[in-house]
Amino acid sequence: MGAQGSAVDRGDGVGGQRVHVVVVGGGFGGIAAAQQLKSRHIPFTLIDQRDAFHHNVAALRASVQPGFAQKTFIPYAETFGDSFVQGRVERVDTERQTVVLGGGQEIQFSHLVLCTGTDGPFPGKYNSLASYHTAINKYQEFVNEIQAADTVLVVGGGSTGVEMAAEVKTEHPHKKVILIHSRVGLADPELLPSVRQQAKEILLEKGVKLILGQKVTNLGDLEVNVTQKDRSVTTDTGSELKADLVICCTGQRINSTAYASSLPPRCLTESGELKVNQHLLVDGFSNVYAVGDCAQLHEPKLAYHAGLHAAVAVTNIANSLAGKALTTYHTGSVTMLLAMGRDDGVGQFAGIRLPRCAVTLGKSRDLMVWKSWRDMGQKSP
Repeated sequence: MGAQGSAVDRGDGVGGQRVHVVVVGGGFGGIAAAQQLKSRHIPFTLIDQRDAFHHNVAALRASVQPGFAQKTFIPYAETFGDSFVQGRVERVDTERQTVVLGGGQEIQFSHLVLCTGTDGPFPGKYNSLASYHTAINKYQEFVNEIQAADTVLVVGGGSTGVEMAAEVKTEHPHKKVILIHSRVGLADPELLPSVRQQAKEILLEKGVKLILGQKVTNLGDLEVNVTQKDRSVTTDTGSELKADLVICCTGQRINSTAYASSLPPRCLTESGELKVNQHLLVDGFSNVYAVGDCAQLHEPKLAYHAGLHAAVAVTNIANSLAGKALTTYHTGSVTMLLAMGRDDGVGQFAGIRLPRCAVTLGKSRDLMVWKSWRDMGQKSP
């Protein structure tokens, strides 16, 4: 390595500042970035408002299966020690190169990796400043609500709604499950038409009632996630139906609170995504990266992609410190798997439809919870 040593060994950063990477957000992209920084011996701090990583790919299973939720939360501190800080990032000061947390705490960075992800309604998402014990209890309470309901209505037929309806009907085959969707096509539009059709056929096979091309008009008046017998739900075609429990699976949005008020408007899209170049650097910056759902990239927002982004961002941080050329991220063919309950699944790999049995073995049975525990270097309970 020579007498000079590497930039990391010397502690040099941007403008001679000590190297310290701050990773904001501990979702799939954030923990992948943190693990790679750790393995490269690059000093870092991972910040998240929760005290545990949430394997939210399995959030819907945790909503229907008693005891499953504890497998979906993995404590950060046991993996990252003092390199983890629990808190909510209020803003990013790129001039002073600090992130400011609620309560006024400041953490300085030489490089910043924004992995703030998306937010949306519970149970698909759990983004709260809370302990994982609180989160596990909330999922258990939701399991109880589903058990108490005779008729469950899922609003939204994107991939989350499709998986939610399948999970409820698989765990409780005798309950009436209704899925209502404003469009005629189900699941993610990026999926092959044949895969989307398969998802529809499986829901029908399981006995889910589909109401497509209609919108719920009184959703704002309904208390979601709480069982209350025979509530009236109306649609924009004038139809009325009864449900005991309403689960909302719409309204996913970019979680941009940490940076929206402090980064230049040129960096952001209208939805709050961060504009990035081929190196995943945020527009106008040489030391700020965006990874995962908050990065504006023309591909579905998936945990799998977030991990790929993290590898590129961390490699580029290391390359910039070593004076090497930056690597480039290329979007590829869509790879996406939908768990249709624990016993079935549909999906595609690199644009090719997969057999249902392959998706069931690869994802649906355990939702790849084991992989996150392995990646975090911990043992699943």
